[in-house]
Amino acid sequence: MKVVIDIPDNELNFGMKVLKSLSFVKKVKTMSPTTVQLWENLKEAGEEVALHKKGKLKLKSAQELLNEL
Repeated sequence: MKVVIDIPDNELNFGMKVLKSLSFVKKVKTMSPTTVQLWENLKEAGEEVALHKKGKLKLKSAQELLNEL
């Protein structure tokens, strides 16, 4: 299982030390701001697709998206 933890910059060193000290934690790594933004965008897109499948959200067609460009 993977878990994303949001730690303030001024506490990053301490937070990383704590996580690395836990015997059951396999790997600890940081993500760049660009990667974080991409992750959040993908998560939001996935949530929108799920809502669309439930009939709770109407998504734009590919043609509508192209017309906006």
